Amino acid sequence: MILFEYVIPRMGKRVDNVLLIGNAVVVLEFKVGSQSYDRMAQDQVIDYALDLKNFHAASHHTTIVPILVATHAPEHRAEVSLSEDGVSGVLFANSRNLREVIQQAVGLGAGPAVDSQAWLSSSYRPTPTIIEASQALYRGHSVKEITRSEAGADNLGRTTEALNRIIDQARARNEKAICLVTGVPGAGKTLAGLNLACERRRVDTDDAEHAVFLSGNGPLVKVLQEALARDEVAQARARGEHLTKDEAKRHACAFIQNIHHFRDTYLDTADAPCDRVVVFDEAQRAWDRDQTITFMRRKRNRPDFSQSEPEFLVSVMDRHQTWAAIVCLVGGGQEINTGEAGLEEWLVALRDRYPGWKIYLPEQIDSAEYLPTFDLGALGDRVVRDSSLHLGVSLRSFRSERLSAAVGGLLTGNPDQARLELAVVQPHYPMAITRSLEQAKTWVRDHARGTERIGLLASSGARRLKPLGVYVGGEIDPCHWFLDDAEDVRSSYYLEDAASEFEVQGLEVDWAVVVWDGDLIHAGNGWLYRAFKGSAWQAIHDERAQKYRLNAYRVLLTRARQGLVLVVPEGDLGDGTRPPEIYDPTWEYLLSLGLPEI
Repeated sequence: MILFEYVIPRMGKRVDNVLLIGNAVVVLEFKVGSQSYDRMAQDQVIDYALDLKNFHAASHHTTIVPILVATHAPEHRAEVSLSEDGVSGVLFANSRNLREVIQQAVGLGAGPAVDSQAWLSSSYRPTPTIIEASQALYRGHSVKEITRSEAGADNLGRTTEALNRIIDQARARNEKAICLVTGVPGAGKTLAGLNLACERRRVDTDDAEHAVFLSGNGPLVKVLQEALARDEVAQARARGEHLTKDEAKRHACAFIQNIHHFRDTYLDTADAPCDRVVVFDEAQRAWDRDQTITFMRRKRNRPDFSQSEPEFLVSVMDRHQTWAAIVCLVGGGQEINTGEAGLEEWLVALRDRYPGWKIYLPEQIDSAEYLPTFDLGALGDRVVRDSSLHLGVSLRSFRSERLSAAVGGLLTGNPDQARLELAVVQPHYPMAITRSLEQAKTWVRDHARGTERIGLLASSGARRLKPLGVYVGGEIDPCHWFLDDAEDVRSSYYLEDAASEFEVQGLEVDWAVVVWDGDLIHAGNGWLYRAFKGSAWQAIHDERAQKYRLNAYRVLLTRARQGLVLVVPEGDLGDGTRPPEIYDPTWEYLLSLGLPEI
């Protein structure tokens, strides 16, 4: 069977041809008139093959062979083999030898013959990156079109339905409602928020309901705004229309905004915002009262300001005379910076200042992870519990949904849990450890195929990796790092610029190198937390600062979608800031968890 213009939903593109022949699926990409097999075209066809392998159910256990057909190119013999997942390297054909190359592709097939009707009717269950998802949603696709129909995506759909139901009810009853959405790392909280904002923007109402997506995560906002603008320009060009990058950027910035810019807009006015629905991403990172007061005094010349950031943001939405809705997307264990208040600050504001707001939250929120001290009973009978508001399955790593549990066990001192979860994770999600940065870089380059993104990560506290050529704390442009291709030295592909937890929180790569430094040392029964000051390491005694450091590594270890390698340096006897004894215990601990050494 031959299929023409086969749609790849996650990528928003079409494969020229797919051949279902013998026991192989052959993916054909034509470059008519081309005289060479250029690198971008090779990446394109291997990306199509990988997308089918990873997200098309009937292709999971089928041989897939990508063929690049450059009609005017010279003959190019390529001896390829199948990788472990059954996807071969790219074969090359021109207009004269295509038949021969297809026969070579069929010869690579293994296993039973492909049932063409079963293949055609099989489900396609994509797991897009947040960048891909934001672009698709912005174009008008629904979340059901771009995510899997398995447990995680079903949960995502239920969450979206619950949020829409609550908002519609608040509108009908002229109520004010706040929804708290929780979830494990990578479960799709940001995706749920983007989807909701897109849907509410399209609601046709008499009073022009507006919705906006807000985040205090500066790098995430910049990357998504830039990605949406680039995509909108490309879409316009494909339609034969002219759209400037500046115009597209203005559209994107009206939809996705920095929460601090939104806050500052309403400091000097008592007007209600035009937005009736506001989605606050990573709401746990909003500033507490002390941090906000200090900032307002020093940076905004407001010595009389006396509110936490959550309290002020609720007050802005409370200016609406009739109805309004706030959606807070909350990650447990995700606070990584000084002054980040966690979820409790929002509930304190609602308890003390805004008794008229109805509060919707999931059962899972009543735990030490989210509410270490707050008593939900203090909110009275206006609390409505809804289990649909918790996203419990990770979608970031489509290869293993138990990664967050494995990382949690690793970091929280539960090695038995970590070993159990890692044993399940490993066959589907490769993880390794090494003491050589160069070996780690080779490992991710060998594993990545097509345009799969690789990246170098390190904690913001990792200040003694300079001898390895790893610098943290310097300025990297997240738009170039996350969006540019392998030809750009500023991109993550070069593995030169290390991104910290601040640049990568909320975003992801396919394969990651995570370099471990002396800011977090395993010490038998727990961790030692340290900060590098001047020319020496100093112990961190403050419990909140310790939490930030542990959460930094939690973020780094959950950024990769397909696999990662951990680098624990060997240290240097001649360097008092990098003796082997500060790295060796961590190395031994990771080895004890069953992680393979390379």
